[in-house]
Amino acid sequence: MDQNNSVLERVIIKFAGDSGDGMQLTGTQFTNTAALFGNDISTFPDFPAEIRAPQGTLAGVSGYQIHFGSVNIYSPGDRCDVLVVMNAAALKSNLRHLKSGGTIIANIEGFDAKNLRLANVPEGKNPLEDDSLSNYRLVRIDVTKLTRAALVDSGLGTKEIDRSKNMFVLGFLYWMYNRELDNSIKFLTEKFSKKQDVLDANIKVLKAGYAYGETTEAIETRYIVNPAKMKPGIYRNIMGNQAAALGLIAASKKAGIPMFYGTYPITPASDILHELAKYKNFGVRTFQAEDEIAAICSSIGASFGGHLGVTASSGPGIALKGEAMGLAVMLEIPLVICNIQRGGPSTGLPTKTEQSDLMQALYGRNGEAPMPVIAATSPADCFRTAFEACKLAIEFMTPVMFLSDGYIANGAEPWQFPKSADLSEIKVTYASAKEGEKFLPYKRDEKLSRPWAIPGTKGLEHRIGGLEKEHETGNISYDPENHEFMVNMREAKVEKIADYIPEIKVDSGSDKGKLLVLGWGSTFGAIKTAAADARAEGYDVSHAQVRYIKPFPKNLGELLYNFEHVLIPEMNSGQLIRVIRDKYMIPAIALNKVQGMPFTASEIKDKITELLKK
Repeated sequence: MDQNNSVLERVIIKFAGDSGDGMQLTGTQFTNTAALFGNDISTFPDFPAEIRAPQGTLAGVSGYQIHFGSVNIYSPGDRCDVLVVMNAAALKSNLRHLKSGGTIIANIEGFDAKNLRLANVPEGKNPLEDDSLSNYRLVRIDVTKLTRAALVDSGLGTKEIDRSKNMFVLGFLYWMYNRELDNSIKFLTEKFSKKQDVLDANIKVLKAGYAYGETTEAIETRYIVNPAKMKPGIYRNIMGNQAAALGLIAASKKAGIPMFYGTYPITPASDILHELAKYKNFGVRTFQAEDEIAAICSSIGASFGGHLGVTASSGPGIALKGEAMGLAVMLEIPLVICNIQRGGPSTGLPTKTEQSDLMQALYGRNGEAPMPVIAATSPADCFRTAFEACKLAIEFMTPVMFLSDGYIANGAEPWQFPKSADLSEIKVTYASAKEGEKFLPYKRDEKLSRPWAIPGTKGLEHRIGGLEKEHETGNISYDPENHEFMVNMREAKVEKIADYIPEIKVDSGSDKGKLLVLGWGSTFGAIKTAAADARAEGYDVSHAQVRYIKPFPKNLGELLYNFEHVLIPEMNSGQLIRVIRDKYMIPAIALNKVQGMPFTASEIKDKITELLKK
C-alpha cells in the first residue's frame, strides 16, 4: 500500500528485549546505518551484568537507545519517540521513557501468559489487549511467527530461527525510516561468512521485515530524517573505548615510541584491550596479565624501559593498582592509567555508569601521591583526551589518570578523522651521558620533570625504587627535610602543568551572568542540551565543562567568580563540588544522581529553572 512520508529533524528510538534477543546488535546496526547516511547520532546501550540474565524477567531486560537527526545531537535523549519491545518485561521496564503519543512496536509472542507472569503483570491483564496503552500508538507485530514463516524451508531448527527475529525488527525499522539494507547485509556477510545457512536466514528475515513494512496497514506514515550539516571531512561512527584506544595509538606514533598495554579484563574497560590488540602493526604490544597488580607493574616496567606504558581498569581494579600507582609517582615515570568508571562500591553495578571514582583518582593512594587527572566528555572526545593524557605523562614524567565511564565508553557518535599534522607534537627527551659529569636522575628541567634514562645506557647508571629519593641524586634518603622537599616538589610539578594546558572557556552562554552549570566527564551532552533549552526560554545560564581536573586550568577561579550561582551536576554523591568549594571557597550547588544511569537533560533543566525562579 502507499504511505505518506513525513520529514523529522530528530528521532529517539529505544530497542528493548531479553538479553538473548539481540537488541544491542539491532541498535548498533541501526546506528551504523544512520551514521553512514550522514545523521548526527548519540547512543546509550543499557544491559544487565549477567551474561544471560533470567529470561522474560525485568532484571533480564537489555536496551539500546539511539538519538539521530539532521541537527546537532549531544545526548541519547530523554524520552523516546519509538519504543520497540520484544516482550512484556521490556515494555514494563521502559514505558515510562516513552513520550505521550509515542509509538510502541510490540512483538505479540512476547506477551503470552508465561511472559506476562515473568514480568509480574497482574493475572488476567495484557497491555496489548486492554486500554492501558491508549495514550500511545500501538503497532502489534507477531515477529516470531513471521520470522518462522520466512524461514520455513531453511532447514534450521526453531531455536536457530528465533535467534534471527531481531533482523525482522531491524528490517521493519529500516523501512519505517527510509533506510537501505546494504550496510547490514554487508555486516552479516562478514560475520557469518563461514555459516552460509545462518547468513542466508538473517538476510532473508531482514528483507522480510522490510517487505512487511511495505504491505502492512499498521503504519500509514514513513519518516525521513535528512543528513546533518556537519563540518566537511571523513567521519566514522565510534564508541568511547574505541576512540580511547586510537588516541593512545596516535600518541605513541606521534611520540615515536612503542606502546605497551598491560591489563586485566574488567567491565567496562575490556574493549580497549580488544581494540588495541588489532594494531600490532603500529608497534602496540598488549599483555593480559594474571591480575590487576601484575598488569600495572608490567606497564611500569615498560615505561622504565623507555616505552609508553599504559594500563586500564575500572574502580575495583583501580583500587588494586593503588600501591603500584604510588610507585610510579615516586619513580616519576610516564604511565597512563585509564579508569573507565562504573557503579560501585565493590563489584557494584558492573554494566551501569557512574562518576564516583573522582576522589579515588585524586587521592586514592597512600601518602602524598599527586598525579594529573583528565576526563573525557563524550565518546569521540575519548580520542583527544587519551592522546592528551599520554602527552602530559611523557612531557612531565608523571603517571596520569584518564577518566571515562561506562556511559561514554559504550556510547557512540560520529567522529571526524584527525590529520596527523593537526595533532599536537609530543616531545620525547631521553637522558644522555655527559663525559666527566655524574648522572643526576632527579635533576629537573623548567617543567620540573626529571630526565628519562633508559636502563643499560652507559653512564646513566642510577638507583630506582619505591623508597624516598634524595633531591637530584636519587639516593635513598630518610632525611625529614628532604622528604618534605620532595613531597612538595612532586606536587609542584603536577601543578606546573597548569602553565601548559588551555584555559577553560564557556562552552555556551555568556562569560558572566546569573548561573554557570559546571560539569565534568560524561555529563557534557545533558548539560549542553539543558542549558540551551533553558536559554531558549529566557533564562540567563551558561555552561562550562572541566577537562583538566588536576591541575585545574589557571583561570577556573576567575570564571567561577563571574557568576552569581554555580551548579555542579555529577553522577555521584558530590565529589568535584567538594574540591571546587575547598579550592575556590564558593557556595556551589550540587545536583547528584547515583542510579547507574546518566542524567537526562530535563533533570538538569528542572534544577536550572528552580534556581533561577527564586
